Amino acid sequence: MAGEMKKQRASWSGKWAFILAAAASAVGLGNMWRFPYLAAKYGGGTFLLTYVVLVFTFGVSLLLLETALGRKTGQSAIGAFKAFGKKYAFIGILASAVPFIITPYYCIIGGWVTKYTAAYLVNGPEALADGGDFFTGFITSNAESYIWMLVFMAIVFVIVGLGVKGGIEKANLFMMPALIIMAVAIAIYTLTMPGAVEGALYYLTPDFSKFSPELVIGALGQMFYSLSLAMGIMITYGSYMRKQDSLTSSVVRIGGFDLGVSFIAGLLIVSAAFVAMGSGDAVAAKAGPSLMFVTLPTVFVDMGGMATFIGFLFFLLVLFAALTSAISLVETLVSIVHDGLQCTRAKALGIVIAFVVIAGAIINAGYNGLSFIEPLGAGSSILDFADFISNSVLMPIVALLTCVFVGWIVKPKTIIDEVRISSKFSAAGAWTIMIKYIAPVLVIIILVAYVAAQFGFFSM
Repeated sequence: MAGEMKKQRASWSGKWAFILAAAASAVGLGNMWRFPYLAAKYGGGTFLLTYVVLVFTFGVSLLLLETALGRKTGQSAIGAFKAFGKKYAFIGILASAVPFIITPYYCIIGGWVTKYTAAYLVNGPEALADGGDFFTGFITSNAESYIWMLVFMAIVFVIVGLGVKGGIEKANLFMMPALIIMAVAIAIYTLTMPGAVEGALYYLTPDFSKFSPELVIGALGQMFYSLSLAMGIMITYGSYMRKQDSLTSSVVRIGGFDLGVSFIAGLLIVSAAFVAMGSGDAVAAKAGPSLMFVTLPTVFVDMGGMATFIGFLFFLLVLFAALTSAISLVETLVSIVHDGLQCTRAKALGIVIAFVVIAGAIINAGYNGLSFIEPLGAGSSILDFADFISNSVLMPIVALLTCVFVGWIVKPKTIIDEVRISSKFSAAGAWTIMIKYIAPVLVIIILVAYVAAQFGFFSM
């Protein structure tokens, strides 16, 4: 039966299909609202330089490990670790828990973006630029927020339901180029606004006085989450890779795609927010949803006749980024269920849909019917708790266990041999040092810093 299931396993049509899919997974909401905030907070160019170094050392090393592990075993996370012995399956189970926690709340935020994309056409830019009342009223609503969550989920489920080649590849082939074109176009237009050039200079010019351990930890965390590491996605996507496609060149290009979109998003958003607030410190004070759903609409409304068009185009850009990441999350869940239960792909998708919709409804209720539940203290929500457990706790633990597993148990040569099937891999020695010694230390730093920050012992 296992052999029969393996024969039926989907595969990418080629190397670029994998690169585009993995890059689409990496490019998500974190690029759009977290990266610009961190760049503004930590001296613009100084943060950018640090981020570049980390992406092309730590980031691509872990990307290579996960994709090679997936390709070698032809399995999603649980099966991939279990292939080396049943006692290692627990690492795959922890890795698989991450997308099961993230996907429902990611779809809720995707629903917010979908609502705002439509609202620029239906309500107009003035209605959205009211200082946050529109946003608060929407997310706390007892019906509308659920409807838009379900709309976003439906789009994702349909695309994943069409399969790896018929759905995911085709969607990414359209959305990724469109995303990049829209981001560049809006960034260029934004730079024509009074004060935007000063924002761009602030963003691009290194301020080395801002270099600090906090900056490095912030860049590490952003890179870690942005590249879809330690959540089973890259193992799953690697399992669909053909043996003849180069792993080394693929992961470098994925890192480059993610870095490029982050850079453009930062240029766009920091410049635009600079217009509204006038300083880097003011921009840095706004993070996450408030930057995107409250601050930026006040920028767009001042664009006069172009306000509706630019606002709509921007949120369409963010919607595409959210969709590409949500597709990879749902596909990973389907692959985990498909491999674990040895069932048909259609049945696996049905199980995933039921889980994501129910869990999404419960988490979304944290803003209305269950708003009295504040798991991380006053003002926190169920979504905040799910985000903390998945991103700040589970993901670093999974990455640490994965590095120890490959570096010290099955040995780096296992992965190096897989990589060399299709690549020369002259950097195998440096990669081994990274996985065995450097990466585990960096991951422990991320874990300690984020948990300490959550409980007020450290400022992020």
